Amino acid sequence: MNQQPTVPPAPPPLSGAPPEGPGAGAMGAAAGGGPQPAGPPAARRTAWSEGVRRLRTAATTEPGRLRAIGAALVALVLLFGAVSAWQVSDRVAAADAVVDHSQPLSADAAHIYRSLADADTSASSGFLAGGDEPRSERRRYEKDIREASELLAEAAAASGGSPTAERQIAVLNRGLPVYTGLVESARADNRQGLPLGGAYLRYANEKMRGELLPAARKLYTAETEQLGGDYTDAESWPLLGLGTGVLALAALGWAQRRNYRRTNRVFDRGLLGATAAVLALLVWLGAGHALARSGLNESDTKGARSLQALNEAWIGTLQARGDENMTLVARGGGAAYEKSYRKQMAAVAGTGGERRTEGGLLGEARRVADDSSGGDAVRDAQRAVRTWQERHRQARAEDDGGNYEDAVARVIGAEDSTRESFDAADASLGRAAAHEQRQFEEAAAAGRGRFGGLLVGALLLAVLGAVGTVLGIGRRLAEYR
Repeated sequence: MNQQPTVPPAPPPLSGAPPEGPGAGAMGAAAGGGPQPAGPPAARRTAWSEGVRRLRTAATTEPGRLRAIGAALVALVLLFGAVSAWQVSDRVAAADAVVDHSQPLSADAAHIYRSLADADTSASSGFLAGGDEPRSERRRYEKDIREASELLAEAAAASGGSPTAERQIAVLNRGLPVYTGLVESARADNRQGLPLGGAYLRYANEKMRGELLPAARKLYTAETEQLGGDYTDAESWPLLGLGTGVLALAALGWAQRRNYRRTNRVFDRGLLGATAAVLALLVWLGAGHALARSGLNESDTKGARSLQALNEAWIGTLQARGDENMTLVARGGGAAYEKSYRKQMAAVAGTGGERRTEGGLLGEARRVADDSSGGDAVRDAQRAVRTWQERHRQARAEDDGGNYEDAVARVIGAEDSTRESFDAADASLGRAAAHEQRQFEEAAAAGRGRFGGLLVGALLLAVLGAVGTVLGIGRRLAEYR
């Protein structure tokens, strides 16, 4: 009987080898030896989320709350100091601009206008004297032109990029040499007795009145507006700094009240010192600015505004004098100049139907003068102008009666002439302007000085307040250790 060969059983799988055959997976799984399905990996916390979690946990404890309150108080106190220093710095810069930049530029622009108008007056006065031009008139003319040129150079360097100022300075720099050339041609022809000299002088006068003086007026207006803007910036209240200070003071008060309610301790020396520092800065900021504002306002009302009124009156007298001279230069054809003279004199003295205010520009200058020194000088100018008007009527009567030489003598003569009255008014106005300039400089410097130390004081007191806050909160935290 035949037997089949016996097949030996398969060896067991090596350790770690997967079982083979159907059901092997199930068997392996049942036996617990097969691979288990991997579950989702545990989420890892980021540094930010972990930090937030710890802060939330710490905020539920009293030490954590104290740390948060302390950090907020320190930030608020330092913010108060920084905002105060920033706003004080802006106002100090504006006050410096008023004293050192915009007011001097406004005064220089007015001086340019007066120099040009006076040069035109001196040129016409010298022309009326004929070939024997007085040396005093010539020197005065040359001085006016030199001063105008020098001030234009200074204004160009200090205009600060103002488009209006730069345009007007360019117009004046181009036109002034043309004007002086026309005047020299008029003088040369006049010395030779040529009638063409009068035409050259009228052309020069038209150049001055139609181009140079309007440009000088616009320059003066632009610089005066800049002065007003600087005054506004310097005098504006530091509302943001004051508001931040009140907020910091309220927060410190709340924190001390909270500590009292939780610990029954009346005083926390650190927080009390911080409160004192913040209160001192708040009072200093408000009081110092109020005093600075008062000083700057005084410099405006007692100096800058008085100077502006005087400049308007002074310019009016110069233009009236030029019109008076040109009326005679035109020799019978000066009706337009005479009309302009009456208009200017009505504005200056406040007479006639064209007056601007009661008493005219001189009356306004006298009203805004803050003391007797300035007021008396303006009063002297008013008396001189009244005498000038009377003498002008006499000169016009001589000219209208055909006595041209007598009319010229009444206008440019050494005694009892309109020239004498004009010079008296001019000198009085110059004296009043010098007094008001001194008044401005003293009041403006005093107002600016009120800001002294406030910038550094704001930063120092803020740091002291922050240190006091840290010490005060730290003392409470030490009780939990």
